[in-house]
Amino acid sequence: MTHDDIDQLQRIIARELEVQPGADIRDEIQRRQAFLIDQLHTTGQHCLVLGISGGVDSTSAGLLAQRAVEAARERLPKARFIAMRLPYGEQQDDDDARQALDAIQPDECLTVNIKPASDAMLEALEQAGLEFRDQAHRDFVMGNIKARQRMIAQYAVAGAQGGLVIGTDQAAEAVMGFYTKHGDGACDLVPLAGLTKGQVRDMAAQLGAPDTLVNKVPTADLESLRPQLSDEEALGVSYAAIDRFLTGESVAPEDAERIIATWRRTAHKRAMPRTP
Repeated sequence: MTHDDIDQLQRIIARELEVQPGADIRDEIQRRQAFLIDQLHTTGQHCLVLGISGGVDSTSAGLLAQRAVEAARERLPKARFIAMRLPYGEQQDDDDARQALDAIQPDECLTVNIKPASDAMLEALEQAGLEFRDQAHRDFVMGNIKARQRMIAQYAVAGAQGGLVIGTDQAAEAVMGFYTKHGDGACDLVPLAGLTKGQVRDMAAQLGAPDTLVNKVPTADLESLRPQLSDEEALGVSYAAIDRFLTGESVAPEDAERIIATWRRTAHKRAMPRTP
């Protein structure tokens, strides 16, 4: 792939994902908070629902959501934010999730252990005859089951309480398709859309998140055989390189080619279901 090819694709991808390299983070906080308030007004719903993992993305989105519902109460007195803890049994970074909740101060917090439901689903599939290539393949599929069980729980709460589910996707994850389709990729509102990972960190800091969460090594933590596997190890490229790619800066050719190949391979995640 030539330098010109990479340069052209960088522009196409950045435009597709609505990346704004020079955005003022304070302005973006106000704009995205206003977006959440507007969605409550226009949909007639009165609460926002979000799973809090202890990572910088969910912390940023949670801080935005709590600010939004507090501002929305001038016109919507019942507006509130429901944070959810969704551990699979014992969460290894439980202290980080607690720190995030302490910073956010949500109106309500529900804790739902997804382990029984996730384990029961895998057991039922295997009893039905489903087979895996090996234990690593089984563990990977189970990771996606966990992600989808978490979204089942969030939509159950939203359905019961008249709410909208918030997603935590941002441009650096979107370009890599680094989320579970119909799992953490399923949501009603995406307030962090278009932001690079660095911009999300800046937003979290501006909103008052603890430094330990702002600078935490990101991990999806879905695989039991590789607990706390970092996103960057799973992706094979650093978030710093992804951010530089998205903002039109020069990156190592091997990083650019990996990002472009992954963007192409995961296009189905960013598209509506295909029709005849």
